[in-house]
Amino acid sequence: MSQPLLRRRDLLKLSAAGLLSGASVPWFESLAAAAPALKKPRGKSCILLWMDGGPSQQHTFDPKPNGEFKAAKTAVPGIHIVEQLPQLGQCMDDMVLLRSMKTEINDHYDAKYYLHTGYKRASAFEHPAVGCIASSQLGLPNDDLPAFVTIDAGSDKVNGGRFYRSVPAYLGPQHAPLAVHDPYKGLENLKESGGDLADRLELLGSGEAQFAKEYPLPAVGAKQAAFDRAVRLMRSKRAKAFDLEQESEKTREEYGAHKFGQSCLLARRLVEAGVSFVEVFHRGWDDHEGAAKRIAARAPWMDAGMSALIRDLKQRGMLDDTLVVWMGEFGRSPGDGGGHFCNAWSTAWAGGGLKTGQVIGKTSETGKNAGGTVTERPISAPDYIATLCLALGIDIHQEFTAAGNRPMPLADKTAKPITEILK
Repeated sequence: MSQPLLRRRDLLKLSAAGLLSGASVPWFESLAAAAPALKKPRGKSCILLWMDGGPSQQHTFDPKPNGEFKAAKTAVPGIHIVEQLPQLGQCMDDMVLLRSMKTEINDHYDAKYYLHTGYKRASAFEHPAVGCIASSQLGLPNDDLPAFVTIDAGSDKVNGGRFYRSVPAYLGPQHAPLAVHDPYKGLENLKESGGDLADRLELLGSGEAQFAKEYPLPAVGAKQAAFDRAVRLMRSKRAKAFDLEQESEKTREEYGAHKFGQSCLLARRLVEAGVSFVEVFHRGWDDHEGAAKRIAARAPWMDAGMSALIRDLKQRGMLDDTLVVWMGEFGRSPGDGGGHFCNAWSTAWAGGGLKTGQVIGKTSETGKNAGGTVTERPISAPDYIATLCLALGIDIHQEFTAAGNRPMPLADKTAKPITEILK
């Protein structure tokens, strides 16, 4: 009797999961030699809400007296955000606003790189993204689930320049993220497709094992390990974390019908299941025509999704151990927000065991350039990355080894962590 063969759709599934890729290796391609023998204790988790293109600070978390949006009171006396975000205003007890980001770079891609790595882009040398760093420091090497997952929350227009995709660089391919292209579909590319899949996978597995035996090279060993972990994830009961249908209709409604809200819900499910770092990205925030009209349309789903995430984590007792960060690669120019602006902009943080209910930094309040100058506590990209890592319990003073035995510090040595928000 002939041996069962993997059908084309199974090969496509494994390829979509990254298993059969060439140069691009997925999160589960780990070399056995790189895996620690003992499991390390888990640290905190992070959900990064990335607004790709650069959201306007004066139309969100740093309103100005003569701005296009009115300022509104929040749950913390003295802290105001725009009135278009009322639910987030009620979450302010659990939030910290960093209003004095000053990050030097106004180019989309270079700024995305800088804010994801803490280092400026130079030639072809790659630095690992913060999600990959978290994977290397917080993830368990033999876990069924990846330590780092990205979720595409869609786009309301095509702009924002070249999209940045997190790479692990010298940390190793096992720390690259698993990409979810649609929160509604979850891990559709790793669902079993037929009762004889076990036989077909066994055949492919035996072939891979024989090849690895004949050619004992690191890359071949990595692919063998990748195969084993892909199959493990495909069969793991914990893969249900990727299925939003497991949630009640009431919970899904609380997060909102928009793809962003459902992505936030999926991020909560993944963190609850043990994923260390989740990045939810929504594209289209490069508002050169002016930010007011665009953000007025986005505010309802952003307010609903992010506030529901904060409340849900808190109700489940997870907020102290889960850091939520909302940001983009820079802010927008004073006034209508039509230009790129890296000199004075905002990020919003929640949970993570931080000293919440406060604002760090300040920008100018009056005149034509209101909000255009940092007047108190400038925060650089290295400052931000170092603070995020410390909040997650990661040692920022350690060094990694890049190609050629080149020592690479986790955080730039110029970084000054924002100790005012750390407990």
